[in-house]
Amino acid sequence: MITPVGNRILLVDDDRDFVDAAGLVLAEQHFEVITCCSADEALDHIKGSNIHVVLTDIKMPGVSGIELLEKIHALNSHLPVILMTGYAELGLAVDAIRKGAIDFIMKPSHPDYLVHAVKKALQHRNLIKFREDYKQYLEDIVRQRTHDLELAKQKAESFSRELVERLTTIAEFRDYEEGLHVKRTGILSELIF
Repeated sequence: MITPVGNRILLVDDDRDFVDAAGLVLAEQHFEVITCCSADEALDHIKGSNIHVVLTDIKMPGVSGIELLEKIHALNSHLPVILMTGYAELGLAVDAIRKGAIDFIMKPSHPDYLVHAVKKALQHRNLIKFREDYKQYLEDIVRQRTHDLELAKQKAESFSRELVERLTTIAEFRDYEEGLHVKRTGILSELIF
């Protein structure tokens, strides 16, 4: 279950009326909504804030929503981006999804669908974050276990050397010639391995 509180949503659209309406819908659901009217302003927010989901219009002056999507993913490939448009173009929607958009919304959209799309994007983001955290956890375990095995190996080698030296010393006390033979055998064994 996604808790809206604390999740920062960046809403990018040059249509001020839509930005106000969508921002109000999301704010009523307790999302923290940041609004802006241009791609440059959006990129500044993404670089400077911890944004969780971006909703952007496709047709904006200057940089389009598709171009903004590409720039966002160049900065943060895991940041979910939902593209919105007032023009129903299937080819555009397919292109947006291929380029990494998490969803495609027609404007004006029903408030419930807008909230659902944002929650779905947050779930996607949280899943990716969980996967990355779990991967890091496993890497840390492997690193620690490798270190532990290396220490155990060093102790075993040290113990083996010490055991051979003690057995050699015992054999030397029994018979000097036999002791030298055991010592030479130990040295040759060490050279071989």
